[in-house]
Amino acid sequence: MLILGIESSTSQVGCAIGGHEGVLASAHSSRGKRHAENLTPQIEFVCEQARVELQEISVVAVDIGPGLYTGLRVGVTSAISIAFGLNVPMIGVTSLDLVAYPIRHCQKLIVAAVDARRDEIFHANYRQVPGGIQRISEPAVISPEDLSAELLASNDEVQLVGDGAIRYADHFKDLKGVEPAEPGLAFPSASSLVQLAHAKALREDFVKPSELKPLYLRKPDALEIDKQKRRVDR
Repeated sequence: MLILGIESSTSQVGCAIGGHEGVLASAHSSRGKRHAENLTPQIEFVCEQARVELQEISVVAVDIGPGLYTGLRVGVTSAISIAFGLNVPMIGVTSLDLVAYPIRHCQKLIVAAVDARRDEIFHANYRQVPGGIQRISEPAVISPEDLSAELLASNDEVQLVGDGAIRYADHFKDLKGVEPAEPGLAFPSASSLVQLAHAKALREDFVKPSELKPLYLRKPDALEIDKQKRRVDR
């Protein structure tokens, strides 16, 4: 079984190929809002590095968000198109799961925090379990102030990870028991996507391309700006 993983929900875009042998190849880049123009060459690159033809892919996995609307749409649309073309099933994994997974060996409460812009954060909480992590709260959007208050009220030792934790670091730096993860773990990883998707694939936890839905959590910025403009014009 070969899995192609595509993630693009943040300012970073990446892809990876792997299966029962682990991750065979991966590539990531952060080039502003150039997700669409970077993704196809990346897929070609990881296929070449893994010595795999795209036609050999048997599952397409994708980061379904939450995340930045434009990047998320690029990744999900591309993944669905590839899965339709290859006639293979899909697996969706949230960006917050991907951020939390690399620190799965941490025994503290893991809080994944992805920058949502507009002075907000997408976040979810996780606990270590045998073999990985378990999400113990649903993905949500929250202000840095409110997340800081939640962590302050918690009695848990906390490992805070994600680019949201970095962007709004001033809100968390003085909280007792809250430790930031290293900056190198700030973004969702396509390698983590392939690893998590492989476990799901073994359980045949698939969705059809026509059934896969992104997790936006809120309306895109353009719609909000248009709505505010209409209010002003009235």
